[in-house]
Amino acid sequence: MANYRYGRYVYGPDPLALPYDVRGAVDEMGDSILGGATPADALRDLLRRGMRDRRGLDDMLRRVRERQREIRDRGRLDGILEQARALLDTAIGQERAELFPDPSDEARLREADLDALPSDTAQAIRQLADYDWRSAAARETFEKLRDLLRGEVLDSQFRGMREALQSPDPAAMQRVKDMLADLNEMLAADARGEHTQDDFDSFMSKYQDLFPDRPQNLEELVDSLISRMAAAERLLRSLSDEQREELAQLMAQALDDAGLASEMARLADALRARRPDLDSAAMTGAPDPTMTGSTPLGLGDATSALAELADLASLESALAQDYPGASLDDIDEEAVRRAFGRQAVDDVEALRQIERELEAQGYLTRNGGKLELTPKAVRRLGDTALREIFSEIRNGRGTGDHDRPDAGQAGELTGTTRAWEFGDEQPIDAPATVRNALLRSHPPGGRPPRVKLDPRDFEVAETERRTAAVVSLLVDLSYSMHLRGTWAAAKQTALALHALLRTKFPQDAIQVVGFSNYARELRETELAGLGWDMVQGTNLHHALLLAGRHIDRHPEHEPVVIVVTDGEPTAHLQRDGRYWFDWPPSPETLELTLAEVDKMTRRHATMNIFMLADDAGLSAFVENVAKRNGGRVLQAAPEHLGEYVIRDFLHSRGAIRR
Repeated sequence: MANYRYGRYVYGPDPLALPYDVRGAVDEMGDSILGGATPADALRDLLRRGMRDRRGLDDMLRRVRERQREIRDRGRLDGILEQARALLDTAIGQERAELFPDPSDEARLREADLDALPSDTAQAIRQLADYDWRSAAARETFEKLRDLLRGEVLDSQFRGMREALQSPDPAAMQRVKDMLADLNEMLAADARGEHTQDDFDSFMSKYQDLFPDRPQNLEELVDSLISRMAAAERLLRSLSDEQREELAQLMAQALDDAGLASEMARLADALRARRPDLDSAAMTGAPDPTMTGSTPLGLGDATSALAELADLASLESALAQDYPGASLDDIDEEAVRRAFGRQAVDDVEALRQIERELEAQGYLTRNGGKLELTPKAVRRLGDTALREIFSEIRNGRGTGDHDRPDAGQAGELTGTTRAWEFGDEQPIDAPATVRNALLRSHPPGGRPPRVKLDPRDFEVAETERRTAAVVSLLVDLSYSMHLRGTWAAAKQTALALHALLRTKFPQDAIQVVGFSNYARELRETELAGLGWDMVQGTNLHHALLLAGRHIDRHPEHEPVVIVVTDGEPTAHLQRDGRYWFDWPPSPETLELTLAEVDKMTRRHATMNIFMLADDAGLSAFVENVAKRNGGRVLQAAPEHLGEYVIRDFLHSRGAIRR
């Protein structure tokens, strides 16, 4: 057979590892949940922060806003008017330079025509459309101006069209005309229900160089065209009335000159028919079109900038997740890819997968549309809290074990045996018993007879003996716990104590009682999502009543009572079941509460009280309790509460003897 050697996998990520650290996600949510957040809020906070190598929504949102600032700093939206005016003035100046040396009347008449040109750039260009330029340089500059306008106007509707028209070949313009005609026919066929994907693929095979976005179907192409059309509308509305009129005339004249006016009008009508809300959508929810840069932008660049800003505004809203019913499914992956690339899309998908896996793996569940923690998640939070507390405990190794010096039947086998005694319930050690019988009945060297057992031969296997405890943890739920910032620590402590007894001391019986104006028993699954009570009253009297009943149900267990509070008793339970509150505490409240303390003392239940506030009234009360009961009083900072409670519990349990 071949020999095999096993070792650590070193050829990249662990192929057997889970793709998403769901348990880590639960741990990260735990801090928020223990602090009072709902599971839904905690999950949202986790998705905003992200996890380790995955960016969260806040990081993406920051990048969106940085990108928006970069785009706004590119330049001014009215740049096309400035560029057109500059080229027009250049052409007129070149023509005047050519006419100036000529003394003829014709030259003076031409100069007069130039002087009479309107100040409006669009009207001046229209009047010069049929002008017979004397200067070749002026004619070339004017043609350059007309080419600029044609390219910019088309580029404002079709991204990248300006580059396609840079060639002076008339065939390039004819190809654009053919593309527009075919596009309009395709839209008309789709409106009749006759369009197919093959028709679109055939269209793209002919004109794909004119569409750098590479749409995969007609709907994607329409979305791109409508996006730029809406951006062009926003650009026009951002200008002054005079600028808007001037630019609109320039655009119309450029399309007329190129022979594209009718096809472009037909395209606009088709797009509006598909999206009737186009005009209102151009402004509704649109970003502020104010640009802060100083560089004049061309019409195509300005339209692209506004289209991208609109894209980013929608992405910003989706990433913010601050509207009713917000979901990660609202985030457009294509918009994320256009803005930040493939890695950002993977980050979004990872966040979605974490959200799905938390439910699929049984950590979160939806009850009536409300996100809730499952018992599995609560146990995980308790285990994590316990690990964190144990990591803070120094020199705690071996502290507080439930071990007894005498052997018994409740624990693990120790590997040793002893002679059986009447009343022993430990398991019989068969090999040792038979060996004893053989040694007693068969002398060395003789033939072994049939083995006969005698009571003296029996031995029992020793085991660790562990006593059982009945534990009541009484936790103050009053609003002051929240105000003092101690509530999260109290919940973490309760969960950790639950986890400790569940894992190390399963024979113990634990009860957690929360008390404010009333007291109530809390299940482990309730603790994580539990909030403080915005009511008046610290009813320790009622809490001790419930704890006493719990202890009485387990008379064979050793009683342990732990109280966590930040205030003296201010309420008690009346005979009719209603609570009575008074501040300062009424004598009756203190009397009834101390009566329950005395009952605990008669049950041999030692009460250890953890004070979370430096309060004179509380100090006087707990000192009185300690004198009557013999328990201890500890003042703990919230950040060390769990450590102190767990250490004290282990210490008290380790001291139990029979």
